Amino acid sequence: MTTFELAPVGAGVRVDLGVEVRPAASGGACCSPLVTEPMDGARAEQLAASFKALADPTRLRLLSIVAKSEGEEACVCDLIEPVGLSQPTVSHHLKILTTAGFLERSKRGTWAYYKLVPGALDRMSQLLADA
Repeated sequence: MTTFELAPVGAGVRVDLGVEVRPAASGGACCSPLVTEPMDGARAEQLAASFKALADPTRLRLLSIVAKSEGEEACVCDLIEPVGLSQPTVSHHLKILTTAGFLERSKRGTWAYYKLVPGALDRMSQLLADA
């Protein structure tokens, strides 16, 4: 059984847990690497842009509204009222989500319709799970 002795703050305290702790070898890592290959700069930029696109509450709401819309598709005109923003502001957010690869845009007459890119959110979810 391991025992602990309590000492006043500032006093030298020695606790014997019966475990040997060795310092890391000179120049060596103290733990296993988290990844097998480091991420290159281009991939890091791409991921940062994707996470930045998702790092806005309005854009997250827009994605969820589009995902839950009939046919998983929504017109800009249907997205304005739920988020309480002007059409130009909603269009700006949708453009960011489209550029980041989360939404596809199709034009029908004067209106633009948006739908989720299949698997885009699943890929982000997998990245977070693997982290």
